[in-house]
Amino acid sequence: MSEKESAAQQAIGDIAPKLADLTDQVLFGDVWDREGLSPRDRSLITVTALIALYRSDQLGFHLRLALENGLTQVELSDAITHLAFYAGWPNAMGAAGQLKAILAAAGADQDR
Repeated sequence: MSEKESAAQQAIGDIAPKLADLTDQVLFGDVWDREGLSPRDRSLITVTALIALYRSDQLGFHLRLALENGLTQVELSDAITHLAFYAGWPNAMGAAGQLKAILAAAGADQDR
């Protein structure tokens, strides 16, 4: 293990070490690094899938990653609004609440 543990190692490394290793090595070490899509595009796809499937337990991590990967607050907000009509209002409302909390915790200007 490296000096700094990955998010997967921190979250589940003690209870499911192989799952944490696969997350680090295969998912983020291979799938996310492929050349076909940019990290920004992968983040938008992932956030969209998580919202549509109401996978809120993983959504916060991926919203933060999406911001790190270059998606803006406006783009994420627009994606969430668009998804309300295709994935359901409760899914979009939950995602909007998570995005708001993430931005508030980061001290972001919510008008951007």
